[in-house]
Amino acid sequence: MEREKQAQIFKALAHPTRLIIVEKLLEGERCVNDIKDLFDASQPNISQHLNILKYSGIVDFRKKGNLRCYFLKDSKKLEKIIQAIK
Repeated sequence: MEREKQAQIFKALAHPTRLIIVEKLLEGERCVNDIKDLFDASQPNISQHLNILKYSGIVDFRKKGNLRCYFLKDSKKLEKIIQAIK
């Protein structure tokens, strides 16, 4: 089971958009609109990427009014992964 979870994380990080989202979340929590502004993509598209990251256990979110603000669940582990692939 542990290897499946690890593989799921790597699959989620294999997309350039999701990798950029994770890199930006290493800097701190960001709301969906802030993340959307980083890309030339629709909000539904960005939400789909965020859902994949959430399903993989990489991110979680807090509700702030009508906004969802995302953060990394284990920033130290993800920082090591990002550094290893650079």
